[in-house]
Amino acid sequence: MSRKGNCWDNAVVESFFGSLKQEQVQWQHYQTRYEAQQDILEYIIMFYNSKRLHSYLDYMSPCDYEQKLLEMKKAA
Repeated sequence: MSRKGNCWDNAVVESFFGSLKQEQVQWQHYQTRYEAQQDILEYIIMFYNSKRLHSYLDYMSPCDYEQKLLEMKKAA
């Protein structure tokens, strides 16, 4: 939880929602809440976590980064 009006407390979440809005939702016109939920879920699973490169993760996708960590643990 962040302090009211202090976006720096939630910088990671603010960044995610900014990406979601800019990359997926901004130009969409959803007919139903279910349609919006499915589109956002697909964005998160199929793009954001699988393919989108994240500067914080040394320009790797979260899935690739996780796989790399698992491989490093096995090698150790």
